[in-house]
Amino acid sequence: MNTSSLVQKVWNFCHTLRDDGVGYGDYLEQLTYLLFLKLAHEYAQEPYNRDTHIPKGYDWASLTPKVGEPLEAHYLATLHKLGQEGGMLGAIFFKAQNKIQDPAKLSRLVQLIDAENWISLDADTKGDLYEGLLQKNAEDTKSGAGQYFTPRALIEAMVACVRPEPMKTIADPACGTGGFFLGAYNWLTRPEAKLNKAQKEFLRDKTFHGNEIVPNTRRMCLMNLFLHNVGELDGEPLVARSDALITESKLKVDYVLANPPFGKKSSMTITNEEGEEDKEALTYERQDFWETTSNKQLNFLQHIVSMMKVTGKAAVVLPDNVLFEGGAGEKIRKKLLETCDVHTILRLPTGIFYAQGVKANVVFFDAKPKDGQIHTKGIWFYDLRTNKHFTLKTRTLKLDDLQDFMDCYNPQNRHERVATERFKFFKYEDLVARDKASLDIFWLKDDSLDNLDDLPPPEVLQQEIIDHLEAALASFRDVAIELRSH
Repeated sequence: MNTSSLVQKVWNFCHTLRDDGVGYGDYLEQLTYLLFLKLAHEYAQEPYNRDTHIPKGYDWASLTPKVGEPLEAHYLATLHKLGQEGGMLGAIFFKAQNKIQDPAKLSRLVQLIDAENWISLDADTKGDLYEGLLQKNAEDTKSGAGQYFTPRALIEAMVACVRPEPMKTIADPACGTGGFFLGAYNWLTRPEAKLNKAQKEFLRDKTFHGNEIVPNTRRMCLMNLFLHNVGELDGEPLVARSDALITESKLKVDYVLANPPFGKKSSMTITNEEGEEDKEALTYERQDFWETTSNKQLNFLQHIVSMMKVTGKAAVVLPDNVLFEGGAGEKIRKKLLETCDVHTILRLPTGIFYAQGVKANVVFFDAKPKDGQIHTKGIWFYDLRTNKHFTLKTRTLKLDDLQDFMDCYNPQNRHERVATERFKFFKYEDLVARDKASLDIFWLKDDSLDNLDDLPPPEVLQQEIIDHLEAALASFRDVAIELRSH
C-alpha cells in the first residue's frame, strides 16, 4: 500500500468514529496505544529481536485473535497493566482509558493497524500521518487542544534563525505535542547536515529534554517523537510529566525553543470544607528567580533563563503583557536585558494561534556570563503585525510570510543587519528610559485606524481590553505586595 492511501485509510476510520461521538483527540489516543503495541511487536520479530519489556499476554499478539466483548475486556486489562510499567511504556500508557465504546469499531481499528508493516514505512510517512492528526485535533475548538499547538511555519522560522547544531541539547519546558522538538529535528536532519553515527545517536537519545504536565498531551508528544525516530521503545521518556516551574532545572542546555502556555495565572484547584472549589493563584518561591509573581509567562521566562548554559541561545513565544507589564514585569524585563543579550523581537500578527485574540512576540536572546556587565546593547524589532491579516482557515501563516523576517535576521551573521521599513534597531539606553522599560514598540501607521471596517471582530477587541485591564491589575497587586513587604 502506498503512503497516501494508508493516510486516507486512517483518516476515513477517524471520520467513522466521529459519527459515534469520538473526537480527534480520543481517536488519536487509541491510535497511539495500538500503534505503539504494533511497533513493539514488529521490533520483537526478526531481524530486530528486541526486548520491548511488554509483559507476555498484554502484547499485540494477545489482542489480534479477539473480537467483540472479549477484545474490549482484554484491551482494558492491557491498558491498565501497561500503565503500571516503567520507562517509555508506562509513560505512553499512563492512566490510559478506552474511549471506543463499540467493540466492533475497536476490532476494525486493530485490524487496520495489524494489516500494515509500520517499521517499513519511513519516518516522514509515519510522522506526517501523526502530525496531520495532531493538527486536526488542534483545529477542533471544543477539544481545547489548540493551546498545545504552535503554527509549524513559525516553528520552522524560529529554528532556522537559531540554527541548532548537532551534539547539543535542546529543551522546551512546556513542550505540548513536541512541535519545537520536531522542528529542530527536521533542521538537524536536513540533507546538507550529513550527520555521522555518533551525531545520529545523540539526536535520538540525548538531544531533547521536555516537560509536559498534561498526561494525554505528553503521551502524544512521546509518540510523535518516537514515530520520527526520536527516543527508544525500551528507554526512558524524554519528556517529564511534571511542572517545570516548581524547581530549578538540574540540566543546563544549549538551546531553549518554547511557546509557554497562554493565560496569565498559574493555579491549583482547592476544595474547601464546604465542598466548594476555589482556584488559588500559584506563586513559585524560587531562590533563582529574580522576582516572585503569579504571572505564568514571567515565571516561564525566568525559568528558561535559569536552565541555559552560559553559551545558551533561546527563542521564546511570549504574549504582549510580558513586554509592557509593570511591577514584577518591569523588574524581570530589566534583569533580562542586563544579564542576557536580548537581540531580536518579532512582533507576531494576530489570527495565527488557536487561542482567540492572542497578541504575541518571539523574543530571541543569548545567555551571558554573570560578570556585572549589561549585556543587551540594543534590540532589533521586526513588525509582522501592523497591516498584516491572518486567519486560521482562509489566510493561514505560511513560511513565505516569514521569509523577509528571516532575511532581515541574517542568521549567518546577526551582527550584520540592515534596517528596513519593518525592521528597526533601538538602543538599550532608549529602551530602559521608556515608561516601565516597556518593550511594546511599534512605529508603522496602522491603516485600519483610518477605516473602521478593518477593525478586528468585537470578541477580539473585548479580549484585548480584558488583557490590558488584567495586566494593569496584576501590576497594582505586585506594587501592593511590595509595599506590604517593606
